[in-house]
Amino acid sequence: MSDIPSFAEIELPPLRAAGPRRAKALMIQGTASDVGKSLLVAGLCRAYRRRGLIVRPFKAQNMSNNAAVTEDSDAPPGPDGATPRGEIGRAQALQARACGVPPSIHMNPVLLKPQTNVGSQVVLRGRVLGNCPARVYHQMRQRLMPAVLDSFERLCAEADLVLVEGAGSGAEVYLRDCDITNMHFAERAEVPVVIVGDLDRGGTMASLVGTWLLLDPADRARVVGYLVNKFRGDFSLFEPACATITAHTGWPFLGVLRWFAGAHRLPAEDSLALERPAENTQGSLSIAVPRLSRVANFDDLDPLAAEPSVDLRWVQPGQPIPAETDVVILPGSKATRADLDCLHAEGWATDIQAHVRRGGRLLGLCAGFQMLGRVVRDPHGIEGLPGETLGLGLLDIETQIGADKCLTEISGIDRRSNCPVTGYEMHMGRTQGAGLGRPWLLLDGVAGGARPEGAISADGRVMGGYLHGIFSDDAFRAHWLGQVGAQAAGIDFEARTEAALDDLADHCEENLDLDALLRLAR
Repeated sequence: MSDIPSFAEIELPPLRAAGPRRAKALMIQGTASDVGKSLLVAGLCRAYRRRGLIVRPFKAQNMSNNAAVTEDSDAPPGPDGATPRGEIGRAQALQARACGVPPSIHMNPVLLKPQTNVGSQVVLRGRVLGNCPARVYHQMRQRLMPAVLDSFERLCAEADLVLVEGAGSGAEVYLRDCDITNMHFAERAEVPVVIVGDLDRGGTMASLVGTWLLLDPADRARVVGYLVNKFRGDFSLFEPACATITAHTGWPFLGVLRWFAGAHRLPAEDSLALERPAENTQGSLSIAVPRLSRVANFDDLDPLAAEPSVDLRWVQPGQPIPAETDVVILPGSKATRADLDCLHAEGWATDIQAHVRRGGRLLGLCAGFQMLGRVVRDPHGIEGLPGETLGLGLLDIETQIGADKCLTEISGIDRRSNCPVTGYEMHMGRTQGAGLGRPWLLLDGVAGGARPEGAISADGRVMGGYLHGIFSDDAFRAHWLGQVGAQAAGIDFEARTEAALDDLADHCEENLDLDALLRLAR
């Protein structure tokens, strides 16, 4: 894998001089991953914003292949002098939306995008540094702390309240010395901490008391209380457990956040969400999506899953793609060649070929588009070992992975319907071949021109392109569904997302004492 430069070699803008902090801050840590920290922070961001506060989200380090494009970046200007775009975790982009502001690299200064079982692409303040084995990153990440603290202070200078999200569990004390996102960050930034336990997964009492036992006295004192999340049923039955937790830890109980039924209307950060049962299994149109090992930006498909006429199912490893499937969609991936190997190992490549022979439809998005071609080459080992991997051969294209990353928000039209489309590109590959002569889209180009994007097979049943987020456009989604034999329900997807954020804020207001939480911030 490519080496990462030392922190001293990374060109950053001047760090801000330390000074009085305008914003109060409060950190939400969890007893484990997937306890609901991201959703809780999003709800609090919207709730406090509605109270008239200027609110910003912050997560020092995120590990996710679900990312969003930002307008800012620490990368050097391009040849045209324009500032390149950056990227942050999708969860922080949603939290920014809850605050009513565009996403910024400073909301998630370090983003890790897993590419192998032992390594990730490292993005520092929107700039790709390279690929790094976990052991190497473990040794180097403290060198990133100045940039992390600088980003935090920048947000504090423009806001009344900064809501900080921890990562995983704050009680991983063996990582304490090199931690940049939990208790070590809380110490350096002087931020009080609220611990969140997940009652839905069980073991809440043990996880909270165990967290207290593992923390050193200074970190215990940094905790100002705990919350219980995802509760269903009669809470009076759990109240004795809260008394026991407080008796052992001395931490005050700050409230219970009951199960939020509208969570499925907001994009999930963690691919663990793809292992849950489908919400709608009654739709007339069957869409199958292979659960790739390095799946990325899977929220592309949320608008389709929201349609009542659609039965969208993620095909888990070990399961075949059902023969009765109407449409197969290949989603994005952080490691195209590795996931091509995954398609073959699971037998999905054979299933897809049979699906196409039967007249079924096939769509590839970003890396999924690359997989539809003849070959994917990675001569420099950008995504893993150098080499090439044969694609599915269903479009006359081929792709080479390069070091330059395309990050842009863009709009255009669907050539078949003339419907407007908007979305973003986020990829490191360049695709060429005769198949591009039948493009899927026309995207806005330089000097008011248009550039063709993607490819469609001669019979129109196989298609793909690089544009993420395309199904969020209601008119395009309705036309596409009509083409594949289904009817759209007239959903305004953007309004649906905004309503879900408002419902989440209402849920926080109804379940928690937000005045008390605000008093704990400092």
